[in-house]
Amino acid sequence: MKQTPLFEAHQKLNAKITPFAGYEMPLYYQDISKEHLAVRHQVGIFDVSHMGEFYIEGEQARSFVNQLVTNMITDETKKVTYGLLLNHDGEILDDLLVYTLSPNDFVLVVNASNIEKDFDWISSQNHGLVNIRNLSDEWSEVAIQGPLAEHVVANIFNDEIKNLKFMHFMQLPYQKSGVIISRTGYTGEDGFEIYASNEDIKSIWDQALSLGATPCGLGARDTLRFQANLPLYGHEIDMDIHPYVSGLKFAVKLDKSFNGKEQLIKKQETLTKKLVGIELLERNIPRQGYKVFKDDKEIGYITTGYLLPESDIPLAIALIDQDQSALENEVYVEIRNKKVKAKVRNRKFLMKNYVK
Repeated sequence: MKQTPLFEAHQKLNAKITPFAGYEMPLYYQDISKEHLAVRHQVGIFDVSHMGEFYIEGEQARSFVNQLVTNMITDETKKVTYGLLLNHDGEILDDLLVYTLSPNDFVLVVNASNIEKDFDWISSQNHGLVNIRNLSDEWSEVAIQGPLAEHVVANIFNDEIKNLKFMHFMQLPYQKSGVIISRTGYTGEDGFEIYASNEDIKSIWDQALSLGATPCGLGARDTLRFQANLPLYGHEIDMDIHPYVSGLKFAVKLDKSFNGKEQLIKKQETLTKKLVGIELLERNIPRQGYKVFKDDKEIGYITTGYLLPESDIPLAIALIDQDQSALENEVYVEIRNKKVKAKVRNRKFLMKNYVK
């Protein structure tokens, strides 16, 4: 198992360590609920150095990246674009962020569990057009999230970051090298991502803690993104779920060319599933993989579910038959061989608090 440069810092904080995507990562430090609430009401910091970063450069870099991803990548520098990486069958290999450093230089940030697969796929599409480097082991990343995130990040760097717009980034000098700071977030709160060298990230982590940021693990990261209705690869996104079913049509631009476009459009015509919110009507917890029934017929499964902090209503996202997706439709979730009554609802579990 690999370790991030902040592994010793996690050990000093007595973090509960768990294997994730080939890394030993903190699941929580003291309590998932407390970490969740720290991000909702104050500020938390996550070690996300396990994420993958690919650097693509060359005169044809923008056209190459545009062919790779479903969203439109312009030459607007300092912009972050969310998109999907598809194979030629129109299946989602990953969802990712594209950072436009210049019209000829791009950074793709991919999910940790897909680094090797993504890099092999992207390299296979190259044919000598661009230069591609996997910088995943050379870069580290922390995410600082919550209503007080701007205060913490401004104190580590400077007030210039207050001018940073949502889904944009800036490059700033820091110690012996520099950092990339973006304002995107994966919690539904205002938040920043800081990419730095493996050595500099340790100083940034320590400074954030000294400024009041609560260290948060993977547990709170998942409850927060779920509450904000943000999909996770392997749950609401995978090769068997069409992007439109995942609610990601906004990231698919059909007025441009990209890998898998024709197959994607073809499959759109035969979609039978839909992602919906599920609310249990009895006290229990719906977990990933639990089956959903209408009467005695299995109609789908839970992709993510929790009893969230500050709530007494168990919630879930489920992939179910489209003809059973009407709001208020009464369904059942099978939990430990018992059918628990539930209903279909919307997926707006939280009003997002991004600064735009």
